[in-house]
Amino acid sequence: MLTDRQIEDYRRDGYLVIPRLIYGEQLAELRALTDRIVAEARGVEANDDLYDLEPSHSPALPRVRRLKPAIFKRYAFFHALVRDPRIVAILQQLLGPSVRQYGGKLNMKSAAYGSPVEWHQDWAFYPHTNDDVLATGIYLDDCDHDNGPLLVLPGTHHGPTYDHHADGRFCGAMDVATCGIDLSKAVPLTGPAGSMTIHHARLVHGSALNTSNRQRRLLLHEYTAADAWPLMGISNFDDFNDRLVHGTASVEPRIVSAPVRMPLPAADHQGSIYENQRGAGRRFFETFADRETEAAV
Repeated sequence: MLTDRQIEDYRRDGYLVIPRLIYGEQLAELRALTDRIVAEARGVEANDDLYDLEPSHSPALPRVRRLKPAIFKRYAFFHALVRDPRIVAILQQLLGPSVRQYGGKLNMKSAAYGSPVEWHQDWAFYPHTNDDVLATGIYLDDCDHDNGPLLVLPGTHHGPTYDHHADGRFCGAMDVATCGIDLSKAVPLTGPAGSMTIHHARLVHGSALNTSNRQRRLLLHEYTAADAWPLMGISNFDDFNDRLVHGTASVEPRIVSAPVRMPLPAADHQGSIYENQRGAGRRFFETFADRETEAAV
């Protein structure tokens, strides 16, 4: 359970890190199952409903940058972890008694080439009728400053929803050169394997290229209060209710004013965030990596 101080910190800053929430056999099984699923990408030649592949992937040398939401339906372990009582108890303190899973994925940052994720707000991808919306992240590996930690800008969840468009189309990335945010205030969310991060859906965040010799894998779950309904609509009502993690479903959305920009028109490269962000103009982390390389020469 969270302390009153932790809850206050989350409300103010928009994030938390809970060290070693997952441990022992549960962590070992999470890592072993992930390794097996990645190894099975040897037979995959292109992105599909489970795998989002690195551009350098080949069947002979599998390189996976994301396992997509299909893992929660195909693998009982991942389905159960979404509803782990320790996680649910924390969610209820932040979201209320009734909680729904919106989505999830497992992001990989493999040693030396793991793809960056440009600065963005999750809220830009899936605005709801109220902003009791957050994401948790479970580190499968020890994460420090060198292997691509999640980076957040404290307090930005109280501010605007920034433009995530380029050339008139959604691209899932902010142009930090024009939005006026101070990136020097970014905080890396680090911790040992099994630690859980929490960040508000409106919080500005991203992550750099992994240039270390260690991988960094992060299992992300997106959760909402059960009375937060997606503004982009519900394609399957039964599936929507099946994703109720705890509490009672309702057909009465709670509507609270929050700044919204719809993720439309759809991205030129519609798909995962990596595909969406191919349409971004200026790419902060690629430019940053180039500057770092030049400085080291």
